[in-house]
Amino acid sequence: MKLLFPKIFVLFLLVVVSASAQNPLANNQGKFDNFMYRQGSPYRSASGIPGPEYWQNGADYYIEAELDDQNHTISGKVVITYYNNSPDPLHYVWLHLEQNRFTKNSRGTLTTPIHGNRYSGDTDGGFQISNVVIKNGKSTSTDYLINDTRMQIMLKEPIVAKGGKAEISMNFSFKIPQRGMDRMGRLDTSGGTIYSIAQWYPKMAIYDDVKGWNVEPYLGAGEFYLGYGNFHYKITVPYDHIVVGSGKLINETTALSKELISRMRKAEKSDTTIMLIAENEVGNTALTRPKQSGKVTWEFKMENTRDVAFASSKAFIWDAAKINLPDGKTALAQSVYPKESNGGNWWERSTEYTKASVEYYSKNLYPYPYPVAVNVASNVGGMEYPGIVFCSSRSRGRSLWGVTDHEFGHIWYPMIVGTNERLHVWLDEGLNMLINHYSTLQFNNGEYSSRIDREVIVGWMNSTMREPITTYPDIAQNNNLGMTGYYKPAYGLYMLREYILGPERFDNALKAYTHAWAFKHPRPEDFFNIMENVSGEDLNWFWKHWFYGNDQIDLAVETADKVRSDYLITFRNYGMPMPVHFEVTYIDGSSERLYLPVEVWHRQNHWVYLLETNKEVVKIQIDPDKILADSNDSNNTWTN
Repeated sequence: MKLLFPKIFVLFLLVVVSASAQNPLANNQGKFDNFMYRQGSPYRSASGIPGPEYWQNGADYYIEAELDDQNHTISGKVVITYYNNSPDPLHYVWLHLEQNRFTKNSRGTLTTPIHGNRYSGDTDGGFQISNVVIKNGKSTSTDYLINDTRMQIMLKEPIVAKGGKAEISMNFSFKIPQRGMDRMGRLDTSGGTIYSIAQWYPKMAIYDDVKGWNVEPYLGAGEFYLGYGNFHYKITVPYDHIVVGSGKLINETTALSKELISRMRKAEKSDTTIMLIAENEVGNTALTRPKQSGKVTWEFKMENTRDVAFASSKAFIWDAAKINLPDGKTALAQSVYPKESNGGNWWERSTEYTKASVEYYSKNLYPYPYPVAVNVASNVGGMEYPGIVFCSSRSRGRSLWGVTDHEFGHIWYPMIVGTNERLHVWLDEGLNMLINHYSTLQFNNGEYSSRIDREVIVGWMNSTMREPITTYPDIAQNNNLGMTGYYKPAYGLYMLREYILGPERFDNALKAYTHAWAFKHPRPEDFFNIMENVSGEDLNWFWKHWFYGNDQIDLAVETADKVRSDYLITFRNYGMPMPVHFEVTYIDGSSERLYLPVEVWHRQNHWVYLLETNKEVVKIQIDPDKILADSNDSNNTWTN
């Protein structure tokens, strides 16, 4: 009974202090309230997984195209088989014509600042479209309208719901831009021009259960939102060119020499890089090509993909190595690059980087689904497409690892998990930067440092120019997109893993999201719902303030009042809600780590914690591991 009185006395003081410091009618429910419509539907479950009636339309493509390296043009024909799995009959369809961005009067050109930016591009290009035909059952239509980067085809009869299909065909051609908005283009080298070809054929827009037709114009910063299907494409080029592309090369014997095929087989079994075309063999077509004149057609197939891209040049050094995938499967990492990018820790390590990146994500997220992973040295700083990426030919060392790892990380988001990059850039860029952080820490025992930097985020969070993560990429200020789309969401997810949920709960939830939405089309609320349901945590306050708001984090430890042998520690929250991880250090040099859940901020912005101890406290520090992007570190520590 003698020991009971002091504890009751301390608790009484705690209640008195708490009661006297707050308005009993006030609370912080507004900080924790649901802020967006996140209820389930037959199409999208409230648990974050696709609903029992989820549907998505699809399209298969057959494409024949030819590259003219004298006039820098692509010309060809595309035949699209479009599948309407929606519950709606479709009286018209929409397609994307993204090469139309490269015209003088495109919306993208007209909304580019006169001083230019990353998304400045050539303006003397654009699609030439002809022979447009859509066959739907017994009806045929040639009625279409082109507006900027979109094309609408009118139908005489609707494509019937839940299983109808139509065939769309047309001829197309365009001038290959030299400056392709840092997504495609031409790079002149001593050995010839490297063509990095993307956005190169008319493609179907997505019709979904949320917006119907998604037809946002292609302006620049906003990337892509595409459906899934099977591709069969043929690229005809001069005989001395090497072509690498998305998917499997299915005509090796007519495109490659017997020696090159033999080297390819060796690379498919090798964990170290095998030279297919060495630097001293570039231009030696007698060694590498079956033909010594004219043109050669390279034929590729790729299944269940949202897009395809390719690169072509006579300047390529070419190497490859085996990628080891789960369940004993393999794929082939490949790199192509000019002589200028070879040697001195430059592109000769590209295949090593590609292999390591793809193996890491396959093991930890979802198995890589494609037969090849190709890295192309380009005039493009860094851009991803299914099975192939374009990275700067001038990158080397940490820079080349970083861009290679980042672009191949995009195979998972948004190539496997098919998010809408035009609107929700953070849902692919932020997730990707997060996994880049962990893959970089693992690569070669930490050879390179991660790009996630707490001080950068803290500086940004103290800027009056900051914008919310959810700002659309084409609306965000040019100098803000890197933060709103990449760094802030990545750092927020890092805090979610390392500070709020812990690695095990976070990893289980992220993997569940990735598997549930593989080759489907999630929205932000689907991501939120599945992360909460799998982790078992209501995170509405986190999404609301870090992702949809501009709030800062500012936790403080104000006082530590000694009461007999115990301490009353007063914490205060000046910003968005956050759990409180803190470390108490005692005079004898020992320490312990303690935790307060985010719910302490439900009713007020201060909290008094009773520390029961018989030791003298000399220091109390919030977030001792420096994980939080706390905008004011000066109030995070109390010392005696």
